[in-house]
Amino acid sequence: MKVFTIGDLHLPFGVNKPMDIFGGWDNYTEKLEQNWNEIVSDEDTVVIPGDLCWAMSLNQAIPDFEFVSRRLKGSKIILKGNHDYWWTTMTKMNSFLSERGYTNIKILNNNAFAAGSIAVCGTRGWINDDGEPQDAKLLAREAGRLDASLKDAEKTGLEPVVFIHYPPIYGTEENYYILEVLHKYNVKRCYYGHIHGSAFFGKAFQGERDSVTYKLVSADYVKFTPVLVQD
Repeated sequence: MKVFTIGDLHLPFGVNKPMDIFGGWDNYTEKLEQNWNEIVSDEDTVVIPGDLCWAMSLNQAIPDFEFVSRRLKGSKIILKGNHDYWWTTMTKMNSFLSERGYTNIKILNNNAFAAGSIAVCGTRGWINDDGEPQDAKLLAREAGRLDASLKDAEKTGLEPVVFIHYPPIYGTEENYYILEVLHKYNVKRCYYGHIHGSAFFGKAFQGERDSVTYKLVSADYVKFTPVLVQD
């Protein structure tokens, strides 16, 4: 079994909000489906680190989940992004998945999943905006969620690999709340999304820092092709 990742799918099926108006997003759902199914098998797992679709509720998101569950191969693990307005409680989301028969989709939220030889961990994260009080509260909450996820991963005995929506390092800013948790659990790999367009090469940090390797996996950056995490 292989593990892949790709973020920021921004699926438009539940609401009429296609991304084609932006550069590099023409025919993106067709590209995504073709590229995904060429390299992912039904035995594989794909982690989607946020911004699955534009829907405002679970019911509105049904066409998007139909696409992900029925037309894309493999099991999927989804975590929250800043545009996932359909996101609700774990009880409601798990009931929705069960009732609709989306047995190949799981929600990552304060937990972890064993996938092949790794433990999939993560959270949404948050922006580090000059220490504003409201941001400090959100940063601490997201760091707590990542801590809970990594603590759950310890039960598996597998390498913890972190998937997060917001980049922990962006330009000259560093999310020390998140970075401290990564170092606490000796995380070596972190995949993130959220970044698009000109910021790919201007502010998106990729590479190794303090023994952690960071990689951007936004859908448009990776040309709508899932990135191999573990063979």
